Amino acid sequence: MKSIIITGGAGFIGSHVVRLFVRKYPQTKIINVDKLTYAGNLANLKDIENAPNYMFVKADICDFDTIYSLMQNEHVDGIIHLAAESHVDRSIKDPFTFARTNVLGTLSMLQAAKLYWESLPEKYEGKRFYHISTDEVYGALEITDPEGVRPPFTTKASSSEHHLAYGTEFFVETTKYNPHSPYSASKASSDHFVRAFHDTYGMPTIVTNCSNNYGPYQFPEKLIPLFINNIRHRKPLPVYGKGENVRDWLYVEDHARAIDLIFHQGRVADTYNIGGFNEWKNIDIIRVLIKTVDRQLGRKEGEDLNLITFVTDRQGHDMRYAIDSRKLQKELGWEPSLQFEEGIEKTVRWYLNNQEWLDSVTSGDYQTYYEKMYANR
Repeated sequence: MKSIIITGGAGFIGSHVVRLFVRKYPQTKIINVDKLTYAGNLANLKDIENAPNYMFVKADICDFDTIYSLMQNEHVDGIIHLAAESHVDRSIKDPFTFARTNVLGTLSMLQAAKLYWESLPEKYEGKRFYHISTDEVYGALEITDPEGVRPPFTTKASSSEHHLAYGTEFFVETTKYNPHSPYSASKASSDHFVRAFHDTYGMPTIVTNCSNNYGPYQFPEKLIPLFINNIRHRKPLPVYGKGENVRDWLYVEDHARAIDLIFHQGRVADTYNIGGFNEWKNIDIIRVLIKTVDRQLGRKEGEDLNLITFVTDRQGHDMRYAIDSRKLQKELGWEPSLQFEEGIEKTVRWYLNNQEWLDSVTSGDYQTYYEKMYANR
C-alpha cells in the first residue's frame, strides 16, 4: 500500500480531494494532515472518516519535526499540498500569518520530503510533490471588452448562453508573476520554493494554478456561500465597489478531478493552469445567486435583489482573472464537466439543504466539538 499525504484535507478543496482519493484508490493510504484552523472542519469528511485507507493527523505544516516523523513512519510516497491561508481580506489585515503558513509551511513540507526521500535507496523514484497554487499570483488582467465577447475556445462547461470573456488576454503557464495582495505574494513565494527544490535537488515537483472554486463545504466567508446564507436570512449583500470585478469560476469537484489526473499523469517540473473557461462579473453572479436562492426557497424570483449593498472597494482589488486551461485539456484530456448554471443550482441546493452544517460553521461550534474530541484521544 502506497501512502499519500494531503495537506489541508479538512478544508474546502482539500476535503473534496481526500474524498475522491479515498474512494478511488482503496489500496492507497490517504493521510489527511490539517491543523484544523477556522476553515478546517472534519465534518466535511464524515462520509469517509471510517474508511480503512483513511488516516487523519492533526498537525501544523510548519512543525517540521512532526511532518518529517510522519513521512518516515508512514513511508510517504507522495504529497498533495493544499494547506494554505487563502482569504485576501484576512491577508490584508494579517500578512504575517499568511507568510508563515503559505511560505514557511510549504518550505517545511518540501524539506521533510527531501530529507526522507533522499534517505531511501530509490531516492526520488516513484515520488511526487504536488503543490496547489492560485491564479492570483499572475496579478490582474484588463477588462477590454466590458460587455463580454465569445472566447476562442469552447468546452462542455463553457457552452452555455452566458459564457463570455471580458478581454482577449488570459493567464497561461508562462505568464509573468505579478502578485498584488499579501495572500498572492505568499503563494507566489511558495511556488518559487517548490520549483527551486526541483532545480536544486531534483525533487519531482508539479505546480498548478487554479481559478476561483465554488461548491459544497466552502467556508462561508467566501462570496458564494456567504451570499447564499445572507439571502436566505435576508441580510445585506456587501458588494465591493460597483461589482465590476471579473473572476473565472470552477466547480470544486472538477478541480479535484484535475488534481487526481495531474498527480498521476502530469509531467514532473511542469506547471498546469486549471480554470473553468467561465468568467463572471461579481455583480452578475450575485444576481444569479439571488434569483436561484429565491426560486429554490419558493419566493418570487429576484425579490431579494434589494439586499445588494455597495461598499468601499477592497484595497488593491484586482480587476480581472481569466485562466487558459488549454494546455491541460490538450495534454491530459481534462475539461470542466459542469456548465455554471448547473453548478450553481447544485451548490445553492446543497447549502439550503445543509443549514445545520452552515449554522455550525458560522457559529464556530464545529471547532469546539473537534477540539474536545481530539483532546480526549
